[in-house]
Amino acid sequence: MSNTAANGERGIGVLVDAHSSVVWASMPPVTVDGESWTILLWYLQEQGIEWESTVSDGGRAIQEALTTLKASATHQRDVWHLLHLASQVQGRVDRSLDKLQEQLATVVRQAERLATGQKARGAHPVTNVQAQTELITQTGRVAEGLRYLFGELRRLCEVVVLTDKQTQGIMTSQTRHEELQTLLELVDEVEYQAPAALQREIHTVSKQVRIALPHLLLFTRALDALQEQAVAQLGASAVHLIAWAGPRRQILGADIEKLVKGFHPAWQEIAFTLLHAWSQAVRASSAVENWHSIVRPHLAVHRTLSAGLLALLAVRHNYRVAPRGLHRGASPLQRSGVLPQETDWLLVLGYAPLAA
Repeated sequence: MSNTAANGERGIGVLVDAHSSVVWASMPPVTVDGESWTILLWYLQEQGIEWESTVSDGGRAIQEALTTLKASATHQRDVWHLLHLASQVQGRVDRSLDKLQEQLATVVRQAERLATGQKARGAHPVTNVQAQTELITQTGRVAEGLRYLFGELRRLCEVVVLTDKQTQGIMTSQTRHEELQTLLELVDEVEYQAPAALQREIHTVSKQVRIALPHLLLFTRALDALQEQAVAQLGASAVHLIAWAGPRRQILGADIEKLVKGFHPAWQEIAFTLLHAWSQAVRASSAVENWHSIVRPHLAVHRTLSAGLLALLAVRHNYRVAPRGLHRGASPLQRSGVLPQETDWLLVLGYAPLAA
C-alpha cells in the first residue's frame, strides 16, 4: 500500500488506502489516545499490510502512535483541514464587516438624535459615526489582507506551484516552505492590525499552520527529485508548460495518455511520468472523510456500531463497483490491484447467487 489515510469518528478508528479507497481497518471502539491507535496500526501490520506514508488531520493520538512505530517522519499533515479552517475564519471576518456596515445607518440615526437634543435609544447606544467608519475601514483592510494571504496559502499547498517566470520552472518544496514562513509573518501583521474581537480568530489559523508546517509539504518533497531530473532533461520552460497543463486536465482531457500526446514527442515520456506522479500525490485524508460519510447515517440510526456491522459495511464498500465518476466500473479492491475482476460482496460472505 502506498499511502494510508487515518482518522477517527465517534470512537471508530479507520485506516484507508488513499489511492484506491480500500478500507483496511475500521474498528470500534478506539479511544482517542496513542495506545489505542498503536494497537490498530500493529493489527494492520499483522495482516501483512505495509505503507510508504500516512496522512491524517494531525490528531495527537495518531501522531503518538506513528512515533511509537517510528513512522512519524513520513506522516503528511492533511492540507484540506487547514484550508477549511482558513475559509471559516475568512467567513467570520467578512460577516463581521457586513455587520459593522449594517450598523452604520443606526449609528448615524443615533448621532442625529443627539445633535437635536434627544436621548440615544438602546441600552448601549453607539453614537460616534467617525469611530464606526474607521472600524469599518480597519476591518475591511483586514478582510482583504486575509483574502489574499489565504489565497496564497491555498496556492502554495497545491500539488504543483508554478513560478512567476516560465524560465524558472516550478517551485521546489524548500522554496514553498520559505514562502509559507513569510506568509505566516504577514498573517501575524494582519492579526496585529485587526480589531481585538477578530485577533483570536486569525491567530488560530497561523498557530495551526505553524504546527503543521514541518509535515505540511511532505508530499512535495517526494516529487523534488523527479522534477529536478525533468528540468535537467527538458529545461525549466518545458516543465513549466507541463505543470501548467496538469491542473487543467478537466479542460484539456482527464486521460493522462491522451493529454501527453499533445506535447512534443521528445517530451512525452517525461511528461507522462510527471503527470502520473502529480496525480498520485496525496495531501489530504479525503478517503477517510468519504468513509465517514458512509458510516455517519448508520451512527445516526444506531448511535453506535458493533465490530460485526462495521466489518460488514467495510466489505460492501471494498467490493462495491462505482456506478459513475472517475472510477466508474471498478471497486476499491480492483483499483488497489488486490482483486483482478468484479466479485459480488454477498458471494464473498458465503451467500448463494441470485437465481437468474
